[in-house]
Amino acid sequence: MSVSVAEKRAQFRRLHESGCFVIPNPWDLGSARYLQHLGFKALASTSSGFAWSIAKPDNKVRVEQIVSHLSALANGVDVPLNADFEGGFAENLEGLAANVALAVGAGVSGLSIEDSTGDKASPLYEIPRAVERIKAARAAIDRADPAVMLVGRAEGYLWGKPDLKDTIARLTAYADAGADCLYAPGLRTKEDVAAVVKAVAPKPVNVLVGGPTFTVAELADLGVRRISVGGALARTAWGAFMKAAADIFNTGTFGALTSAVPHPEINGFFTQDVERRK
Repeated sequence: MSVSVAEKRAQFRRLHESGCFVIPNPWDLGSARYLQHLGFKALASTSSGFAWSIAKPDNKVRVEQIVSHLSALANGVDVPLNADFEGGFAENLEGLAANVALAVGAGVSGLSIEDSTGDKASPLYEIPRAVERIKAARAAIDRADPAVMLVGRAEGYLWGKPDLKDTIARLTAYADAGADCLYAPGLRTKEDVAAVVKAVAPKPVNVLVGGPTFTVAELADLGVRRISVGGALARTAWGAFMKAAADIFNTGTFGALTSAVPHPEINGFFTQDVERRK
């Protein structure tokens, strides 16, 4: 089955209209295809997972590499893809807008823009500047294809500034500036999640789950529209790999390999996937 970019973008918007869905984060095309196979209705890229797959630390990948990766994912699956587009890979508004246009051209159905600066001494843009950046991204999307969704991200909880009042002020400002969906990664309590959902309603909220904190049912009850896992799936895969490799090196034993997926199972999946796409 081949689904057009326009169809995927329309599907993505419909997913945000009601209910709650999980939007897991593959780090390469193989993991993306398997997540689609399981039945997930949309996927999201992970900047960290992709960076590690090409031997880079998170936030140290060039925009050209990210856009190529997004194109491979977006055009390699039949479900919508939301792009983890970090801070837009540019400090100035013109550069940010140009990069957003590249991401839209890669076929994504949505993309997020963070308000983090990458500077530990001053980790977040001031709200007026962050709003300008959201507006620049919104304008670039509207020029390319208004169907693409823009996600405004408030990064305070990830940068040592877990201030709910400030986070809500940022998210509401980003909503007013044109963000279609709001996201504050790092929320840890039901009370904080509920407060964010209420503050930006009726716009949808994304919640990050990186471990055994919330369940899908709990977040749905709080009014959350979508749930992502960031780099957690990639970290899970790396965790199993690192343990197995360390056991081999340190003990000369191979017991950890007993948990490996049998070759016929995973090879069979990809064989069927290739046949299905002919």
